Amino acid sequence: MSIHWIKTPHKGLRYYEHPTRKHGKKKDRYYAIRFKVAGKDYSYGVGWLSEGVPDEIKKKHHDIGFEEHCLMLLRQYKGNLKAGTGPQSPKEKRRLEEERRNLEQAAKQEQERDSLTFDKIFTEYYYPNALRTKANRSATREEQFFRLWLSPVIGSLTLKDIASSELHLQKIRRNMAEGKRANEQIKPNKRTEKARSEERPASERSINYCMAVLRQIFNYARRSGLFDGNNPVQGIKERKLDNKRFRFLTHEEAEQLLETLKLRSLDVHDMCLLSLDCGLRAGEVFKLTWGDVDTDKGMMVLRDTKSGQTRFGYMTTRVKDMLSRRIAGERNQLVFPGEDGKPAQRITNTFFDTVNQLGFNRGVTDVRQKVVFHTLRHTYASWLVQNGVNLYTVQKLLGHSTISQTERYSHLAPSTLQDAIRVLERAMEQAKADNVIELRK
Repeated sequence: MSIHWIKTPHKGLRYYEHPTRKHGKKKDRYYAIRFKVAGKDYSYGVGWLSEGVPDEIKKKHHDIGFEEHCLMLLRQYKGNLKAGTGPQSPKEKRRLEEERRNLEQAAKQEQERDSLTFDKIFTEYYYPNALRTKANRSATREEQFFRLWLSPVIGSLTLKDIASSELHLQKIRRNMAEGKRANEQIKPNKRTEKARSEERPASERSINYCMAVLRQIFNYARRSGLFDGNNPVQGIKERKLDNKRFRFLTHEEAEQLLETLKLRSLDVHDMCLLSLDCGLRAGEVFKLTWGDVDTDKGMMVLRDTKSGQTRFGYMTTRVKDMLSRRIAGERNQLVFPGEDGKPAQRITNTFFDTVNQLGFNRGVTDVRQKVVFHTLRHTYASWLVQNGVNLYTVQKLLGHSTISQTERYSHLAPSTLQDAIRVLERAMEQAKADNVIELRK
């Protein structure tokens, strides 16, 4: 089907009519422009009259008509061809406009990204991802660091602002070392063990942990395209720390603690007895269910432990009696249910108040020497080693993933080590005697 072009009064502008479609009362028209530059003919279609003038043109030229729009394009392409600059055809014009839009969109996204505050990145991006990919305990701890130490100092800043100066990180470390928090107040009449611990200066280990969390947030932001700068925490070296606790209870102290707790809280007493006699961590006590307890065999199944592996715990007679005394629930119910039947997150104040009442921590400034709930597990291991149980067995009972974790108790069995030296000495003496050559007179 041949196209019947109709000339307009304007040089270089023509159109043809649609056979059926109308625009208003007249047939719709398709306009095209043509011109010559350096002896070469150029012809480009512009579009249908019914499509109207593009919005971006209307913004610049409010009253422009469609034919005038076509003539403006003709002059533009012709002039650009002569000058060798700018778009020289509709196709090139569309390409350049698309590139411009892409650049504008990229600039807008970059501006939006650069304006994201640390608070927004943590709450809307990092923390939801941590809840999906990390253990609940780890995600909760990271949220605590964010809320207490990071957000008060850098929450309103962008990552770019944070990375531009070391002063922000120095302030976080200083606040933690001095126990200063900018905006979280704890009501005196609602004190908890957690609240009391958070009011004290943070340990160097906690400071290192907090810096590690901050480093992870920056790394996550980089991987997610939320930040393209340098990680300001990357070059900070953590201090090597020795957090090993050597304090353990004597038998007299242990009995004194249990007897006092029995008068104050039977639940706390039973939790402490379980840790002292079976070596359970606090989290293992909190998560223990009745389905994991077998008093007939004197065994417990300890699931999802700190090492990530399941192990067995073995009961003493008084632990069997204690568990038999408690009213057993359904197999999936906790032996020591917390609020709403969920596992507790920490030991109650009753334990710490009792320890303070007994004076176990009086005058003690080194946190490694203070009596805490974990001291009971440490006491369990120490008593085993003192009574001649080998370190390999203690390792398995404690659920340590490596023997090096258990070797901290080796000093409690000095006689065993001394016996090893005696064996070596006897061997050397015997070898010396065997090599003696009797001289003839």
